[in-house]
Amino acid sequence: MTVGTERPAKIHPLIEKYVRPERMPHLACPGCGIGNVIHAVLQVMDDLKLDPTNTVWVQGVGCSSRITYTRYKGDNIDAHHGRIYGVATGLKLARPDMNFILFTGDGDTGSIGGNHFIHACRRNLDVTALMFNNGIYGMTGGQVAPTTPFKGTTTTTPYGNLEDPFDMCKLAEAAGAAYVARWTSMPKHFNGLVRSIKNGIQVKGFSYIEIMLPCTTQFGRYVLKTEDMGKNIKYIEDCTCLATQADKLSPEERAGKMLLGEFVRREDRSGIAERYYELLDRVGGKE
Repeated sequence: MTVGTERPAKIHPLIEKYVRPERMPHLACPGCGIGNVIHAVLQVMDDLKLDPTNTVWVQGVGCSSRITYTRYKGDNIDAHHGRIYGVATGLKLARPDMNFILFTGDGDTGSIGGNHFIHACRRNLDVTALMFNNGIYGMTGGQVAPTTPFKGTTTTTPYGNLEDPFDMCKLAEAAGAAYVARWTSMPKHFNGLVRSIKNGIQVKGFSYIEIMLPCTTQFGRYVLKTEDMGKNIKYIEDCTCLATQADKLSPEERAGKMLLGEFVRREDRSGIAERYYELLDRVGGKE
């Protein structure tokens, strides 16, 4: 039997309902948090009663994006590396009635696709973007990413990363996103992640949800110098804290930690798709 096509003995009802049976399981490495995120997304689909045939999965290039390749029932669109937001813009303008859920990584969004990401936020494009942040280029060889920690060693920074990591949530907020949140893929944050994905889909406008997850294959091997998944998970736990608990920490304890939670939720302005169709209605009868 071909690797990656084995069907588990007992199939979860959410998988049976929303995933093509011939395309299981996902292709993530053992211990990767992608599986937990898939579970969260399927739970949201079920809770919101989203119609798979009215939901389009848009993916870029990277570990995060491989999970949707023809897997979910409904339509899947592959974008070139870093061009996920440009593709999603064209799709949403053509079909504003459909739900668009984007799967992207920290390199795909924060590096090669950074400019497209900024303008998707600015235009308030009504899509939901899930960005998987493992702090490195996972699928392409362990190169330095815009989220790699300072001094982190990678295949392209063997003497340590000289750059500070990007806080993508702050960038999304400053660029105009309607909804911004960050969680980890850890089971203890599962309910928070589900809640934020729900909120992101329901908010009218651009929704950005960042998910920090362990990567033993690349981040652990090169940055942490370990292939122990437990140490990878502990690293994420040590460098994150809930935003609601940050005030309880001393400045020394707070230094270098990424906050988790919901940061922005606003629906005080329209988006590019809505404005586009308003324009068509306004000028359509003049020709």
